[in-house]
Amino acid sequence: MPFETWLLYVFTCCGIAVVPGPNALLVLTHGAIHGRRKTLFTITGGVLGFAVVLSFCALGLGALIQASSAWFNALKVAGGLYLIWLGFGLWRAAPMTLETADTAGFSGWSLLRQGLVSALSNPKALLLFTAFIPPFLDPHRSLIAQTAAIALTYAGVEFVVEYLVASAAHRIRPWLARTGRRFNKVCGGFFVLFGLALPIRA
Repeated sequence: MPFETWLLYVFTCCGIAVVPGPNALLVLTHGAIHGRRKTLFTITGGVLGFAVVLSFCALGLGALIQASSAWFNALKVAGGLYLIWLGFGLWRAAPMTLETADTAGFSGWSLLRQGLVSALSNPKALLLFTAFIPPFLDPHRSLIAQTAAIALTYAGVEFVVEYLVASAAHRIRPWLARTGRRFNKVCGGFFVLFGLALPIRA
């Protein structure tokens, strides 16, 4: 990929990464509740999931799945149910305290799994990546090398953006400690809304 094309791709990735979505909300809540360090597991899981989906799209699997309405609808329903499950879990979670903000809650593996599944089960990512990747592919160059460059670049951009989100959330923990469970219920409600809207949207 020529440097000019890669630079344009980086700017495009930045625009996509800052758009709010289920993974951004997941990182926001985990950053506020568990702290920046522990949320690195969530971020890593999400980045790995997006890299896998993006690679599939670059290799043409995204278009193949879209061509099968049954598979695509199943993916949408599965993704919606997973987000609803996350939302109810957050709704029932105990309120955050400053003493337990960094250590309470899930293990690192559980946080990584949540980020990974959230990214893999999001059909919007499949549609988005399938739509925006083709202009950056050169049919005269190695598809494998280009796929690796595209996936790694997006993973790097997504990681930085999500870490900044987690860091910002970490700074407002004193305020969250005063709000009690209201923060959990609001974010949990957003997850449920995401989950309900996901299967019915194109």
